[in-house]
Amino acid sequence: MDIIKLPDMTEEEIISVLNNENICRIAFIEDLYPYICPFQYIYIKDQLYFHFTNYGKKMKIISKNKNVCVSIEKFEPDLSSYYFISIQGKLVLIKAKEILKEIIEQIFNKAKENFSVNFLTAHGFKKEDGWENLIDDNLLIYKLEESSRRIGLKSS
Repeated sequence: MDIIKLPDMTEEEIISVLNNENICRIAFIEDLYPYICPFQYIYIKDQLYFHFTNYGKKMKIISKNKNVCVSIEKFEPDLSSYYFISIQGKLVLIKAKEILKEIIEQIFNKAKENFSVNFLTAHGFKKEDGWENLIDDNLLIYKLEESSRRIGLKSS
């Protein structure tokens, strides 16, 4: 039996996906098993950025190990077309106020444009208070410092 491999995505295809999708999954490394959570992300100047709430299991894990794997996928319900991207790296907390302001504004705009206010709870805010809660200089924003080649595979 011949081994059939999925075709690689080009770097241009991967960048297009990163620019056009909104949600990823991040696998955190905890002891023997990974811990995986969905996150909204923003892709700016060839960097992935994420807003983290300052509580929960993920914060306990990254206080010990900031190495993660980010996964982004999209597929048709019948799997006639699909792709997935996997990027390994280390999470780095952003502290520079001028960078934070730009990232937070873009996260806010993309979220407001694409998601229900119900999604605010994923950011740690009450949906009744509205999207303006996301515009706050005290938000925890992490970027992914990539450590290896991005892997992108697609249906043929």
